[in-house]
Amino acid sequence: MDEILTKRRSPRNRAMIAGLVIVFAFYFIAIFADFLAPYDYREQTRQEPSAPMSNIRFRDDQGIWHLRPFIYAQKLADARNMRYDEEVTQKYPLTMFAHGRPYSLFGFVPSDTHLFGVESAERENPPRLHLLGTDQLGRDRFSRLLLAIRFSLLVSPAGTVLACIIGIIFGAISGYAYSNVDSVMMGIADAMISLPTLILILAARAAFPLELPPITAALLLIMIFALTGWAEMARLTRGLVLSMKQREFVIAARSIGLTERRVLCRHILPNIASPLIVQATLMLPAFLLAETALSFLGVGLQEPEPSLGNMLSLSSDLVMLKASPLILLSPGIVIFLFVFGIRLAVRNLNWGVKIL
Repeated sequence: MDEILTKRRSPRNRAMIAGLVIVFAFYFIAIFADFLAPYDYREQTRQEPSAPMSNIRFRDDQGIWHLRPFIYAQKLADARNMRYDEEVTQKYPLTMFAHGRPYSLFGFVPSDTHLFGVESAERENPPRLHLLGTDQLGRDRFSRLLLAIRFSLLVSPAGTVLACIIGIIFGAISGYAYSNVDSVMMGIADAMISLPTLILILAARAAFPLELPPITAALLLIMIFALTGWAEMARLTRGLVLSMKQREFVIAARSIGLTERRVLCRHILPNIASPLIVQATLMLPAFLLAETALSFLGVGLQEPEPSLGNMLSLSSDLVMLKASPLILLSPGIVIFLFVFGIRLAVRNLNWGVKIL
């Protein structure tokens, strides 16, 4: 019997591990974004507006293979059609742990080392390596995408956690309270649920100036998400507490003299954790999309600070979208992969639910 259960659980465990790997990879990117980004996300290169991806080569124009990858310099040949040609007269080798712009790792460790870059020994100003090309102002898309991931992965999960804490506390008190108190509390929750979330977020954001520092904008969005998203979690928690508090093990816990708070925290909440976590994973993509929508509409994080929304807004340019769709839609791909990893990671949480 144990062998059968092991075989049945194995695919779920593999899916959960794959999801955790995806999530941890994104948070690794968010933490070490300055180290992974080869250039300053605000730095403009006016000679390379809307430049394509750099071609990383191992074979030169004469057909000779090289063990070390290199790139050729790109030059704007046709400004009207944004056509670039490679200058094959000089090779520029790539190097690991290159020195570049200074930054503060973790906010307090000064450094100028980046994961990769173009070797600058042969020439003082080597060409830039653009893994995702550049935008209209010549800013490196790859560096901006890494910093945008950091902002979104801070704001959305933090807002989700805060909304879940408020909703669980509110719903647990409502489910355990007397009928009159329960009716008033659920009336407040129902009123919040009935309001259109995105419009409410836009209205709350409009009460503050558009030009906000990144940290202030992040804190503001976290508070807005928490205040607009707690009601659904409260309604779910209240229903689960109502159905659980009449179970035999809860009645037995009361009969031996346990306090109501201990019964709630020790016996009820652990047994309703699985559906609450599933609800949280449904809220997370909603908040992530709300943050993206705010920046897409121009009322979220403002330029020159990068976010997935204001980077995704560039996809409205149909000419550029036709020329390089994957590059312009890379913020959307990031959102899909992160949400997909979250859902994979919580697929088998119901295996661990036990009645205490």
